[in-house]
Amino acid sequence: MARRLRPVGLDFIDDAPVRLVFATDTVAPPEAVYQALAEEVEGWADWFGAVTLARPTHGGAGREIKLRGGVRFQETIMAADPERRYAYRVDTTNAPGVRALLEEWRLTPAGTGTHVRWTFAADGPAPFRFGLAAARPGLGHSFRTAVRALDRRLTARRGADQ
Repeated sequence: MARRLRPVGLDFIDDAPVRLVFATDTVAPPEAVYQALAEEVEGWADWFGAVTLARPTHGGAGREIKLRGGVRFQETIMAADPERRYAYRVDTTNAPGVRALLEEWRLTPAGTGTHVRWTFAADGPAPFRFGLAAARPGLGHSFRTAVRALDRRLTARRGADQ
């Protein structure tokens, strides 16, 4: 059963009780990474292993996401700054414990590639916060694996276009 979460603004990225921040670099340039994140939402399931379905909703102002294991999210896009930032808030989910959740992808040029930073900002009761802290290594691994897969996909696409 889906539950409505507390609506939060972009300031939640800095103020959340739990903030998990992960970063890595890609060979792909910021414009290609941003396009894959924000404009090719349906493609997330092809490169982010935990995602089984991703599709835009509300004319692109939202997203529907399904993860392995059956977790579902309805999200609102909070920031879509080309080549720099993509952020979304979870409005409803069937995941237990979470009260508020906002994710932000920051992109900065790194040579000819991109430095990708993902912030997972959340709130929930103490057991949820403890569980999320314990899940940090797994979330970091999932992020790094996903960004490597995305980078391979974008690099192959760029090679095919040349």
